[in-house]
Amino acid sequence: MNIKMPDFDVKKFVKDAGSTLSRVVQLTEEKLGTSERTEMDGHFENLNERSDCTKIWTEKIVRDTEAALIPNPANRVEDFIFEKIEKQRPKRLSNLEYLGLDMIEGGGEFGQDGAYGSALIKVGQAEQRLGSCERDFIGAVGLCFIQPLKKFLEGEMKTITKEKGILESKRLDLDACKNRVRKARSMLGQQTKDGISPEAALEQAERDLRVAQSEFDRQSEITKLLLEGISTTQATHLRHLHAMVEAQVRYYGQCNKIMSDLQRELARDPKIASARPTTPRLRVNSEDIDLNSGPPYLSPSQHALGGGQQQTITQHPAERAARGVDPSVPRKPVVPPSAYAIASDRVIAELVANSDPNDISVL
Repeated sequence: MNIKMPDFDVKKFVKDAGSTLSRVVQLTEEKLGTSERTEMDGHFENLNERSDCTKIWTEKIVRDTEAALIPNPANRVEDFIFEKIEKQRPKRLSNLEYLGLDMIEGGGEFGQDGAYGSALIKVGQAEQRLGSCERDFIGAVGLCFIQPLKKFLEGEMKTITKEKGILESKRLDLDACKNRVRKARSMLGQQTKDGISPEAALEQAERDLRVAQSEFDRQSEITKLLLEGISTTQATHLRHLHAMVEAQVRYYGQCNKIMSDLQRELARDPKIASARPTTPRLRVNSEDIDLNSGPPYLSPSQHALGGGQQQTITQHPAERAARGVDPSVPRKPVVPPSAYAIASDRVIAELVANSDPNDISVL
């Protein structure tokens, strides 16, 4: 049985190994400051910096967008693996859809005839619709924004990175040739141990230098053309950004419509609407404060006006402190309730500031 061995070019292998060793030596000498380095022109350096900046921030934007759409990192890893293997993401329910399912099942257990069970079912159905809208929104943003940016990173930007690496290799080869030319010139008029005359060594070094300079210039032009194309990609990315904003507008508009319809549906059901407070209230330290009527605190003793009787109203300490009155001094003003407006924003702010944040809620 004849086995055909793959062709192996020994000369090419030795040449590549020699070039790699020469580059390592040149790079080491540059780091040590014992060798000169060919610098690029200012325009090229500016293009190179813009390219690096574009790559870094595009990668960050893609990662942050994916994290915003799919906060669970395990789900993002799973999506990445499935996209590589099966070319599509796995289908899974969103958190809102899971919440909606549990609410519907819980409402069924509590009974559809009861106010709470009926409300749970209605809210659960709305949560399922929200979850469906969220899934559509994630797919739309992935299609119109994330995928084009990823394609740019994996296509154009990867090509630019590759060509920049080749250019750096060509630059190291060029500087190594320059060093050999300088060394050959310094050896003129001296005897060599290898039998090669200094003039022949100089001629060979200069010939290698011309070839290295030509290859460097050619690679420099190729890389510069690719770098100049970065500015045109930003206009394309701007269109993708507009598409993402439009997808967000549609998504939040759908969410607002779903919740508004749910709110009206709950308000039309007399069993469910009866449990809803008629006026907004602020709960501070387990006490409810009606924000639409009277001062925030009334003393326990209240008497009807007229017939020699009066209503006693005690100000909250925060209100008295805000007016410069010592809250420790007892004060019992006799003022009719109509003289007081609803609780002011300053009073509410003082109440909230002086209370436990975990014990504050708006009802």
